[in-house]
Amino acid sequence: MKIVFMGTPEFALTALQKIAQKHEIVCVYTREPQIAGRGNKLTKSPVHNWAEQQGYLVRTPKTLRTPEAQAEYRALNADIAVVAAYGLILPLPIIEAFPKGCINIHGSLLPRWRGAAPIQRAIEAGDDKSGITIMNIVPALDAGDMLLKAEIAITSETTGETLHDGLAELGADLITQALDNIDDLQKNAVKQDEKLVTYAAKLDKRESKIDFSQSAEILERKIRAFNPYPAMYFEYQGERIKVLRAKVVDQHGEIGEILEGEKALIIACKNKALSITELQRSGKKKMTIKEVLNGAKFAKITLL
Repeated sequence: MKIVFMGTPEFALTALQKIAQKHEIVCVYTREPQIAGRGNKLTKSPVHNWAEQQGYLVRTPKTLRTPEAQAEYRALNADIAVVAAYGLILPLPIIEAFPKGCINIHGSLLPRWRGAAPIQRAIEAGDDKSGITIMNIVPALDAGDMLLKAEIAITSETTGETLHDGLAELGADLITQALDNIDDLQKNAVKQDEKLVTYAAKLDKRESKIDFSQSAEILERKIRAFNPYPAMYFEYQGERIKVLRAKVVDQHGEIGEILEGEKALIIACKNKALSITELQRSGKKKMTIKEVLNGAKFAKITLL
């Protein structure tokens, strides 16, 4: 089929690479280059870089709401559009432009976790599984009929990074299956049960500071969910320290109290305590707590 692909980050690139092995990519839409990195340089998205290297036509419109952008899009005469973490709202003329529609790769088992951050919110909430849903795009947020679903387990070791990577691979496999069977899948599309809808709120960096007045179990899940981005942290003697891994231990003390800072790093929470196992100090690489404590100890103070 002739396909327009619309996506931006690594999650989308995995799918694009798989689709390109079997179908004709007539155009790639991605977000415009963004200021990023220490040098504050304009940086192209992963999808943009790869698509250019392959010689595909790449477009980076600021909006798809203008008549000019929509006419340019329709003129591609594609069979279908595939969307994965694109980052722009698609107006109805875009959604309805091609004969086989506009389908999306969504990183959750819809209708659970519609919205911007389904990967992190599933781990944070303690879900035991996540997955990919291939769905029709409609004007409402992630509300379209479902074409295909597949699950992936969430374990006590799952982080935002590992779940992201697993779902990216699963999404690439599932979208190729969907494209191979698109007509049959459209005939049997399943409506979402609105009673089961939950929303995955966009990640906010203000959530990243560890609030030790929460239970250790909740914080441990959040640490895994936000690893590697935006990463949970605490402040110690003026330094921001990112926490990448921790485990819950049955110890107790004043909320935020460092109970052990020499042989381990254990901090009291509302219920039980967190034993930090991997962290990243300012300007340093990530390290195990054993590596950290070989060079520095933590005073037994109470963190705010």
